[in-house]
Amino acid sequence: MHQRGGPDRDSTDRGDIPLKAGSNRIEAVVTNVVAVNELVKRFHFERADGGLLPTFSGGAHIVVEMRDDEKTRLNPYSLMSTPLDTRDYRVSIRRDDVGRGGSLFMHRKVKLGDRMVISNPVNLFSLDLRAKKHLMIAGGIGITPFVAQTSQLAAGTGNFELHYAVRNDALATYADVLRERHGSRIHLYRDDHGETLDLARVLATQPLGTHLYVCGPAGMITWVRNTAAAAGWPAERVHFEHFAAPQPGRPFDVRLAVSGVEIQVGEHESLLEAIEAAGLDPPYLCRGGVCGQCETNVISHDGKFLHNDHWLSEEDRQSGCKIMPCVSRFEGKSLVLER
Repeated sequence: MHQRGGPDRDSTDRGDIPLKAGSNRIEAVVTNVVAVNELVKRFHFERADGGLLPTFSGGAHIVVEMRDDEKTRLNPYSLMSTPLDTRDYRVSIRRDDVGRGGSLFMHRKVKLGDRMVISNPVNLFSLDLRAKKHLMIAGGIGITPFVAQTSQLAAGTGNFELHYAVRNDALATYADVLRERHGSRIHLYRDDHGETLDLARVLATQPLGTHLYVCGPAGMITWVRNTAAAAGWPAERVHFEHFAAPQPGRPFDVRLAVSGVEIQVGEHESLLEAIEAAGLDPPYLCRGGVCGQCETNVISHDGKFLHNDHWLSEEDRQSGCKIMPCVSRFEGKSLVLER
């Protein structure tokens, strides 16, 4: 989330790499910038041509293209506006002072009237509408996809409850809005008040057919998934969203067998970013190790992989035959990929 529910993700610091050409690109205008609290700002986008934006469902995200001097960043953010109104898109971004720079660019440089490029919405965290009930667990800025999802459900006959963990009232982003809209279906837990979520009890009291959704810090997601698994919840009824940030590491060289290109991946650059900087156009949807779109076959390697994704199976990782270029790295003498 979120910010896709996860840390700051920037696309590249080499060259001018735009979003994929064609219908996926939307020329947009920033029509409002709102300081929600000391860490979070909300950004409103409308089409530059004045038309309606593409429809979406709760849990969807867009990729925002940020032109910062010679750097171009591509960051995904959850849509928090109601899916019933596509006159504008709204995203809320938490400032990360030690991130890779995307959130700082948005907070410090983006202003009312700026023209920016955004992508069409993609939903990797959609509601399962077959569910009898939707149980939502949010932490911090991971609340953003649930703002849209609860609006979608409230507009129909959807049954849901949301449990939201925050540091304190000042950082309880949109808690007041959610409580005003949905009343007793919203449960808030504040660290500074000593309030804690009794997850085992909450899970045990849900009716059959309930689906569980969680978005927030990695530790929270692991806790919720493990607790649900221990309580016997089927994996197909547990949905989570957490996108890994590309981690820094030692530079490494890569040869792309199909295109015949040799590249070097920098210390603060992902393999996907380096491939894009070389002028190639690999597929992606999330840029965070979740969607599987950028999965790449390994032709040969002499070294070890640093897998940071949430997509590959343990068998795939152990085989050394696949890598997710968006977040994973390599250490060793040689790496040849099928690209």
